[in-house]
Amino acid sequence: MRGALADLLRRNVAATAAARRHVVFVVDLEEVRQRTASTFHGRLLARAVLDLAVEDAAALRAGELLVPRLHRDDGPAESDDGSAARTPDPDGTVLITGGLGSLGRTLARHLASRGARRLLLLSRRGAESPGAAELVAELGELGAHVELARGDVARRDDVARVLAEVPAAHPLTAVVHAAGVLDDGMVESLTDGQVENVLAPKVDGAWHLHELTRELDLVGFTCFSSAAGVFGTAGQGAYAAANAFLDALMNQRAAAGLPARSLGWGLWAPDSGAGTTDGMGGGLGAADRARMDRTGIRALTVEQGLALWDTATSSDRVHLVPIGLDLVTVAGLGEEGIPPLLRDLVRPARRRRSARSAAPAESPADLARRLGRLSPAERDRQLLNLVLGQIAAVLGYPSADGVPADGPFGDLGFDSLSSVELRNRLNTATGLNLPASLVFDHPTPAVLAAHLGTEVAPDAAGAEEPADGPAERGPDQLSGLAQAVEEALAGENAQRDALRGQLRAALRALDGEPGLGVDELSSASVDQLYAFVDRELGDA
Repeated sequence: MRGALADLLRRNVAATAAARRHVVFVVDLEEVRQRTASTFHGRLLARAVLDLAVEDAAALRAGELLVPRLHRDDGPAESDDGSAARTPDPDGTVLITGGLGSLGRTLARHLASRGARRLLLLSRRGAESPGAAELVAELGELGAHVELARGDVARRDDVARVLAEVPAAHPLTAVVHAAGVLDDGMVESLTDGQVENVLAPKVDGAWHLHELTRELDLVGFTCFSSAAGVFGTAGQGAYAAANAFLDALMNQRAAAGLPARSLGWGLWAPDSGAGTTDGMGGGLGAADRARMDRTGIRALTVEQGLALWDTATSSDRVHLVPIGLDLVTVAGLGEEGIPPLLRDLVRPARRRRSARSAAPAESPADLARRLGRLSPAERDRQLLNLVLGQIAAVLGYPSADGVPADGPFGDLGFDSLSSVELRNRLNTATGLNLPASLVFDHPTPAVLAAHLGTEVAPDAAGAEEPADGPAERGPDQLSGLAQAVEEALAGENAQRDALRGQLRAALRALDGEPGLGVDELSSASVDQLYAFVDRELGDA
């Protein structure tokens, strides 16, 4: 199971790295075959193009285009395949994987305080874990009998042995799969070791528990998943994939009539009493927290997290996302800044202009034109200022003054998440399609700025626009066209394809029909998109 997921990740590396935004479009192929000759099919695809211009994913099902959205859980589900919560047998055994980690300990205390009498805590070190004896004594004072089991949940034999040792007088009644390891990394940079490290406890552990308990009369089977699997969090390629597997497995169990619940937790804040309650949040520094705060994501306190646990475990929903959100901040991100998943939760805040409001941000085209009029030295200085300013914003600095131009990004505190944010910011500012590995390929701000100079204004050194401007160009300037076509026909496929695209764009310009490329979909108007679809598909 783990090997198949690892192979899937590796097979998608090229596509993910090449795309500015990874788009998944799921189509019912049988429906497409049935409707290929109808105008309805063309309109469905037209609507798909419109939605995919602003969505990360869409699915065409029975003539309806669906997009993913989060909604507040205000009551029992009617069609989530969930089953009503059952009251656990107080004399039954509750198994917690990762039970001696900080999260497992916190949950064990909570369950004991809620009346759980028998807890089985599984961890790799068992009773040898630091503080294990003290935890057993503490839980005993709360009225719980605790057994410590040593084993690796990723090993089927270990799981089978632990389950076999559960006494018949206190049969297993509930499973809480809280084991997990975080090893950040972007998809294209993940090593086999990182994939193994993350998928083993999450994926293999869940699968072993699923197979070995499916014949038991369980009251509950709950997986501690992560919002990373729902949002596809940048810089957490393996972790997002592992948790997405948990979500899918719980839906499969529910469809089979088995108890199932997947909780896609957001960030948990460190707690001075219990230690860090979640690996995802424990390693975040002040800059990382500030970056998440700007997106409206708030870390849950232990008290908030446990309150959400109580609410979630009394719900009929199979998949819930307990996460701290500041919806006012989310709304303030504007129409383009709100993540698609959250668009049904808020209305974008209207941005009011006043006489004293700041001038609109410089567009990528304006930036390129401005740089093209500068001397090489001044152009380099302006690009370095741009890079330093974006770095300061990512790291939460008040200004760029404290960012050293020659300081390695690693020393500045950049990790996978902050690297991706810097790349995204520079893409927006320059209009480029920069790779996620940008800061690894160009290790200092000065080196990165020099690279941007070759991308934003590659011909700026001597490509000053003639005084008469492009309007004075005539057919004589196309005298080299035939020769260019002949050279392209003799060249490689990529060269031929590039020329073909340029010629098509030129013809559309002559006909008054501006072309619409893939990179322009997100900024095109609705009328432009419909015109593009009608032109390309016609009435097919």
